[in-house]
Amino acid sequence: MKKSVFIAMLMCAITAVAQDEKQLVLNQLDKKYENYCQIARTIWSHPELGYLESKSTKVLQDELRKEGFSVQAGVAEMPTAFIASYGSGQPIIGILAEFDALPGLSQDSVPYPKPIVAGGNGHGCGHNLFGTGSMAAAVALKDWFIKTGKKGTVRLYGTPAEEGGGGKVYFVRAGLFNDVDAVIHWHPGDSNNADASTCLAVSQANFRFYGQTAHAAAAPERGRSALDGVEAMNYMVNMMREHVDEKARIHYVISKGGLAANVVPDFAEVEYMFRHPDVRGVQEIFDRIVKAAEGAALGTGTTMKYEIMNGLYNILPNETLAKVMHANLMRVGGVKYNAQELAFANKMRESFTTKVPPITNASDVQPYRRGYFPASSDVGDVSWVVPTVGMNPATWIPGTAAHTWQATAADGMSIGFKGMLVAAKSMAMTAIDLVNDPSIISKAKSELEAVRGADFKYKPLVGDRKPPLDYRKNL
Repeated sequence: MKKSVFIAMLMCAITAVAQDEKQLVLNQLDKKYENYCQIARTIWSHPELGYLESKSTKVLQDELRKEGFSVQAGVAEMPTAFIASYGSGQPIIGILAEFDALPGLSQDSVPYPKPIVAGGNGHGCGHNLFGTGSMAAAVALKDWFIKTGKKGTVRLYGTPAEEGGGGKVYFVRAGLFNDVDAVIHWHPGDSNNADASTCLAVSQANFRFYGQTAHAAAAPERGRSALDGVEAMNYMVNMMREHVDEKARIHYVISKGGLAANVVPDFAEVEYMFRHPDVRGVQEIFDRIVKAAEGAALGTGTTMKYEIMNGLYNILPNETLAKVMHANLMRVGGVKYNAQELAFANKMRESFTTKVPPITNASDVQPYRRGYFPASSDVGDVSWVVPTVGMNPATWIPGTAAHTWQATAADGMSIGFKGMLVAAKSMAMTAIDLVNDPSIISKAKSELEAVRGADFKYKPLVGDRKPPLDYRKNL
């Protein structure tokens, strides 16, 4: 027998073994599916806002301890954050889990608007599924380690407050990803895809102006209006829009502008967010906005202070990992609706006001591509320090927008749960590939270094501020 033929036969045998190992994982996930549906529904039924997810994090931590994971709670100065680990040695595969809800999106699992609590919280971004599905993938990988005797570590990162709180930033800043070889994540969506997608970096800051009160009619000359400072700043920033990269986004809201029209306000505040496809572009815009604020204070006789509230890097896509993830998603396939789910979907689609994609998108897997979405995620910071890959399953009915009652409804029922299972299976099989073939991780690390630069040093956009644990407390 020729050597080349022998090698080819050996490779086929190795591939067959790997596929059998993956089938073990798929079977385990199917076996535990109903349990994961109950966990996802429990978190959905108790929607908790960022950094306040005490019940949600406990549900996940309790299940992980029951599955034999060691759990470290309250990491990186965040009470609801945790790291759950199983196994030993390299490679270390990180899996991200989120579980925070959104304000104002309370909704029952019905295809028409029906808040459970008027103005209440709701899982309109599917993080009840995100946290549970990621946990399911981690447990499946643990079971695979046990059955095959393979060496490696699976580490689930329970990351709070993705919605505006930037929880993952504080994990990265604390060095909790420094020894990780690759990170896998997912997010609910309205189609099935695993591609090399990026997003916008973002920084958020509050600019506070301080002036002098006076009677606005009797003694206006004694006053120095803090609101004038805010308005002067906004005027200059709005002129600046013509002279920034066209890909940039700058948005603001005057959060405090005074208490009465006949009193010159001595305090005013404006909240700014600025985005760009590259984190360096965000920093450049931020520096210019600070100068505008300083000029506004000088011109209005006020003083100004600013506080950075949040800051996220753009996601660095890793094509090496994305192609592996896409291949596994292709094997899993999309979401198949039964008759009841199809009726639910068709009824909900009547509420959509824009042209919607075909309902078959739920069962199809989209072609691999280099993607971009004009939003921001704290996964970005993770992706700059360790090779990172993500995917989206059709947890929502095709055409559904995130942060809507339609998304909340699907996140609490079988359509969302089926998409969650697609994610768990795709992530677990991708992790198996990374453990079985160290060359994938090596290549992914080389790609990351080439993209970000060999001399890159991570500096969080939030600086040294502590996690904003109270940013949702008043909602």
